[in-house]
Amino acid sequence: MLAVGAVADLIAQNWVSGAGLSAEKFSSIMTEATKRSIARWIHIVFGIPIIGYVYSPFSDLPDYAPVVRYVALPVIALTGLWMWKGHLLRRMSSK
Repeated sequence: MLAVGAVADLIAQNWVSGAGLSAEKFSSIMTEATKRSIARWIHIVFGIPIIGYVYSPFSDLPDYAPVVRYVALPVIALTGLWMWKGHLLRRMSSK
């Protein structure tokens, strides 16, 4: 399974090659701080359905359950792991 940062890198590489940009020019566009900020905001935004799941009336839970179980929690777990241990994955992939 690809991590969020790895997917962002693959998208970025395809975008760079398709746009005809050099790697040096692209690195100034997408810095490590920008990647961390994107992962952080994805983590925050996908946490919002959990708030609705926890604080919604019991009769509305079947509406929220599939979204929270199969979309929000996996995305939150992947972005959380990437923010926590992403430096180790980047170090292992660069060798």
